[in-house]
Amino acid sequence: MKNLFFALMLTIFLAGPAAALEVAGVTLEPALTANGHTLKLNGYGIRKRFFVKVYIGSLYSERRLATAAEALADSGDKVIRMNFLHSRVEKGKITEAFSEGFANNSPELAGSAEAKRFLSFFSADFSKGDVVDLSLGGDGTVSATHNGRSLGTIKSARLAHGILAIYLGERPADEALKTGMLGK
Repeated sequence: MKNLFFALMLTIFLAGPAAALEVAGVTLEPALTANGHTLKLNGYGIRKRFFVKVYIGSLYSERRLATAAEALADSGDKVIRMNFLHSRVEKGKITEAFSEGFANNSPELAGSAEAKRFLSFFSADFSKGDVVDLSLGGDGTVSATHNGRSLGTIKSARLAHGILAIYLGERPADEALKTGMLGK
């Protein structure tokens, strides 16, 4: 029994924490902490625009989400992380993409006060190596950070759902990215 215990402890010690994953030269963490919850990497993909790799989009969630319907119905905390790969992405291009995503997947949200406020968070261009986190709290709190610096927070369950739908809705920004974020 003693040997079994030591063998188990040795296995745990040697296994260590889950290894980080490297994609396109960027290290993706296997887990993040948000609102006191540990969120695990659900999946990731590369957002491309006309064959240009713009960013790696990663979905972190409290539990495994295998389908878009499951993810959109899930009330747990989530984080969408964008690791920028392109040398420069203008703020106008990002806000335009978010606006288009709202129009395509949550038309009732497009042009709303909370959507406009969310878009106002993005007042700077993004460069290769930048990290943007969109935290979607289970309570409807939406927070955005750029390289760890807070861009703003809004409490709106409708907005949180709309942001997730940009990536996982019926008309996602990038179908391959959607598939990847769902771990496929």
